[in-house]
Amino acid sequence: MFRPFSVARFAIALLLVSAAPAVAAGLDAAAINDVAAPPAKLPDRGQLNAFVARLEILLDRAHFSPGEIDGKLGDNAQKALRAFADANGLSFDKAVTPELWSGLTTASEGPAIVSYTIVDADVKGPFAKRIPARMESMKSLPALGYTSPREALAEKFHMSEALLQALNPGQKFDKAGETIAVANVVDAGKPPQVARVEVDKTRQALSTFDAAGKLLGFYPATVGSAEKPTPSGTLKVTAINKNPTYRYNPKYAFKGVRSKTPFTIRPGPNNPVGVVWINLSGEGYGIHGTPDPGKVSKAESHGCVRLTNWDAQRVAAGVAKGTPVAFIDSATSSATATR
Repeated sequence: MFRPFSVARFAIALLLVSAAPAVAAGLDAAAINDVAAPPAKLPDRGQLNAFVARLEILLDRAHFSPGEIDGKLGDNAQKALRAFADANGLSFDKAVTPELWSGLTTASEGPAIVSYTIVDADVKGPFAKRIPARMESMKSLPALGYTSPREALAEKFHMSEALLQALNPGQKFDKAGETIAVANVVDAGKPPQVARVEVDKTRQALSTFDAAGKLLGFYPATVGSAEKPTPSGTLKVTAINKNPTYRYNPKYAFKGVRSKTPFTIRPGPNNPVGVVWINLSGEGYGIHGTPDPGKVSKAESHGCVRLTNWDAQRVAAGVAKGTPVAFIDSATSSATATR
């Protein structure tokens, strides 16, 4: 049955159609891979940009994590860039110098964007229909899985869903055997042993070091909150739990949680602590993943140290029981140690 299409609805539809290509204009695998030199000045914040996408991928591969790779120049990317520059005795202010760019491009090999063939494991699920906002509502779910293959694939390659979709227009990501463009960040090598971890409460970052004081990795983090600040001093790793069950203790009295009795939330990447929990010697404190990678260092935690799921896995792979974790501020940080 034909229904009249109002002028207003037509105008809105036309606006959406005309705006959609602009978001991804010039942003494809070739555009990102072909970036040969940095621009004279940094691109505008919040705008999808091929140079920024390649920059974030290079930083991730050098273990100076920009957090979620989204093709936009945000605080986390700039934080990682500054840390890389400091660690290598280079300068960074309002532009990426040729020396800094050269240091990044020579730190790893291969194109920034590669082709990936979706496999059965990527699409088989089970997927959650939705993840409730309230913790109390999560306790009844059988698992806290991904909500879609697109979310799972974006996290697998350290990307935002928006960037993954922009690189693969029209793709639904739900069929094994189809080829998509993804960030080239999968690192199968064995991580080096971490001798010490530093959590910079002012800088909102976590750094790992080897026994000689060499900086191994730098990661943006959400560190505590006014409601429940992180501790001071040095704690130690006491356990590493993969795919943890989250247990809520009502004595924590987290904002927005009304339950007066303990409850548990089953494992999964959308669990409140993500896919890994690094338990620390302080009561109730840990380093863990998150279901919201785009919010790392941009939203408060419940007193712990929150990383993206993939960064938490990198840290967990390098630490062991007894590894010291120092909580400091920027004035005493040694994160600028040489690599």
